[in-house]
Amino acid sequence: MADRVTPDVPDGTATERPMRAHARRNRDELLAAARRALAVAESDRAVSLEGIARDAGVGIGTLYRHFPTRQALFEAVYGSQLDELTSGAGDLLATHPPAIALREWIGAYADFARTKRGVHETLKAGMAAGRLNPSTTRARINTAVEPLLSAGAADGTLRKDITADDVTTMLVGIFLATATTPDPEQTTRLLDLLMAALRP
Repeated sequence: MADRVTPDVPDGTATERPMRAHARRNRDELLAAARRALAVAESDRAVSLEGIARDAGVGIGTLYRHFPTRQALFEAVYGSQLDELTSGAGDLLATHPPAIALREWIGAYADFARTKRGVHETLKAGMAAGRLNPSTTRARINTAVEPLLSAGAADGTLRKDITADDVTTMLVGIFLATATTPDPEQTTRLLDLLMAALRP
């Protein structure tokens, strides 16, 4: 199999690293293809795994080696997007003033929430099986928001009496309220109103 990882050998001639890199690249391409498919599908049930493999430039067998089930694939998509979302807050803060960085991050969170709706049933099953933990997800979101709020409070562009969990709660409320009738313009307006409420 192309993705098999060989063990190290004493003379250093093993090809482990290139094979690992190749397998990682295939996995990343599959996740990216799955994200693209979910972005235009009403739900993950409408997504073709064969189409994802084709879009990623690999065979269906490679997809199943990385993700044995449809559930595993879409849980991995969710996990990769959550990683990207939570790690991106620091990058935004490094390149933008705090209030602007927070608004950019909130927009990224809205995109994440839209994709999450597409895999709602998959995520419910993952939570029921104990593979996904909503409390852990919320804690990670709060941890990402906290430095943005602290920096904004320090430079006077954001209120000092707002907690990260306040922001997360309000965002979840907006996403739930717009879930049944998704309207990007309405969501953007509500997010802008939220930002206005966070300013002194």
